[in-house]
Amino acid sequence: MIKTERQNKRIGFTTSLPVEVILAAGHTPVDVNNLFITSASSEFIRKAEMTGFPRTVCSWIKGNYVASLTSNLDELIGIVQGDCSNTHSLLDMLTEEGIKVSHFSFPLDKTYTAMDAEIKKLEAHFEVDRSEVMKVKKRLDKIRERLIVLDEWTWKERLVSGAENHYWLVNTSDFMGNPDRFEEDLEHFMNQAQQRDPLPTRLRIAYIGVPPIYANLYQVISDLGGDIVFNEVQRQFAMPYLKSDIVEQYLHYTYPYSVFDRLKDIEYELLKRHIDAVISYTQSFCHLQIDNIILKRHIDLPFLTLEGDQPEDIDSRTLLRLESFFEIHG
Repeated sequence: MIKTERQNKRIGFTTSLPVEVILAAGHTPVDVNNLFITSASSEFIRKAEMTGFPRTVCSWIKGNYVASLTSNLDELIGIVQGDCSNTHSLLDMLTEEGIKVSHFSFPLDKTYTAMDAEIKKLEAHFEVDRSEVMKVKKRLDKIRERLIVLDEWTWKERLVSGAENHYWLVNTSDFMGNPDRFEEDLEHFMNQAQQRDPLPTRLRIAYIGVPPIYANLYQVISDLGGDIVFNEVQRQFAMPYLKSDIVEQYLHYTYPYSVFDRLKDIEYELLKRHIDAVISYTQSFCHLQIDNIILKRHIDLPFLTLEGDQPEDIDSRTLLRLESFFEIHG
């Protein structure tokens, strides 16, 4: 059990960060992206645009703005280096609305010294020391070990679907606010999955890019004859390398760094998982669309880029592109 001797606060954040520090301080971590996408997402977008957010700003930024205002947060940590540059302005807007905000950065130079300094700043902010943080890390790593098994059951044993894989891995950004309950629910799911017959082998798909804003993407891909057996960024949230040093753990986390860090990880997993085709998701008005150009140049497999904007089911144009892709490569 993770002890909560200090006063528990709800600490929001804008993308994965050293969650161990928040838990070591006895607080509840809240990934506002998860709040947004599991809430009345379209209404959140409408409210943000009524406030004045322009149409040509990423829907995740608009959704996170409203999610932060409506979730009883005691504080929001914005990741101001290693994620969306719009986070700077988002934090200013939330400060204007009376939300307490702080910052965390994944250092550009990606050195041990720089990352260690950033984590120490976070520890000082929450008044915890490294020994307390490492106790929590060891606790979370037990859950992460099980998630590595779950991931293998997706691509190797074929007991877990791509959608289920996405669900469990994406929620490791905050462990749904309660690692103990998360672990209990995970074990219940895995006990059930272990009793299944393996899923039939179909076109083996790698999903790369940020988690989709589309509500039904995994179901559509399954209906068209594809199996997603690799969720790139979601797997990164689960910290699959199990480094004993927390600084090394967050240096090996690929998402906040160069596209070439991501590419090295992706290429290795494509070979290991015997991938047949790649679906790369990009969000409208996001800088990662440029990174996608580089990924496409280097990945020598059938490659389809999808662009999402609003939190909704897949639109007819995107569905047609998917149907054509599977007709050619299925």
